[in-house]
Amino acid sequence: MPLVTSIIQKIAPQIGAVVVIDPEYQLVGHITFKNGHKAFFSTTKLNINGFGSAEIAKDKGYSNFFLKHFGYKVTQGKTFFSHKFCEKIANDRNIDVGFEYAQSLGFPVIVKPINLSQGKLVTKVHNKTEYYQVVKKILRINSGLIVEKFYVGKDYRIVVVENEVIAAYQRLPLSVIGDGKSNILELLQQKQENFIQSGRKKIIDFDDFRIKRKLKRQNLNFNSIIPHGKIIHILDNANLSSGGEAIDVTESIHPDFQKLALNVAKDMGLRLIGLDIMTHDITRPMVDYVIIEVNGSPSLTHYASIGDVQIQRVEQLYLKILQALEKDYNNQN
Repeated sequence: MPLVTSIIQKIAPQIGAVVVIDPEYQLVGHITFKNGHKAFFSTTKLNINGFGSAEIAKDKGYSNFFLKHFGYKVTQGKTFFSHKFCEKIANDRNIDVGFEYAQSLGFPVIVKPINLSQGKLVTKVHNKTEYYQVVKKILRINSGLIVEKFYVGKDYRIVVVENEVIAAYQRLPLSVIGDGKSNILELLQQKQENFIQSGRKKIIDFDDFRIKRKLKRQNLNFNSIIPHGKIIHILDNANLSSGGEAIDVTESIHPDFQKLALNVAKDMGLRLIGLDIMTHDITRPMVDYVIIEVNGSPSLTHYASIGDVQIQRVEQLYLKILQALEKDYNNQN
């Protein structure tokens, strides 16, 4: 059973709620609270955030505009669209203009779809050839993309629910550590097995074009044997859903960053938020940062796999969400 489904099923009786789960895939459920209020959920999506706020958070271009409007530091970037879509909306920001913009920012840049999640097709691009290769892949499933400046720093996620920071963790990109005898493919297969044993899914996509490209830039391939103790980065993006790993900093996050996350949630009208930021050290006073993304339905499945303390935090998160949904019904009547 998926983690979120099992957690909701586990904690619902604590507030007298009854849960019915779709028996086939166990991804969708229905909650009946003791006060009679009913609510559906689908994987990590519950009715905790208002529809408008949730839609804005889903669109990286819109959310960046409003975050900047509210005075937050956001990634420097612009949205661009397929030639066909540009004709439809009478807009001249096509993919060729996007390349010119990438040149003006200076390579490398980040190219990503406007409204896909879990780091899908988010790519660090170094030149014209790579730019058009990535754009072609994005436009197969998405009408638009964002070209962003590449930022150096550590990647963090801060999770807020109902005006409280529940979790904070650093996200590390997919990597392997050499043992002096195994090749990169074997090391990745071992890592995949470790993920599965810790409760994570088969999340490493061995056919991901970004992996081979990243290895090639390091003069490596799947058959390369890595010296003992040497770390090889396999992807540039640090999403846990594509094989990244998490270091928990919930106990040591500086109050400046807690306040930042709470303020962003409030200004964006989100009661549940995963705030992704880039900064040098989230445990020290805030000197500089940039907001990478706002997520209105953050998945904590991979974070929960770290250990028992993290599972308890995720359970606390969903308990707060259920209590908030139950309270909403009381306020409506």
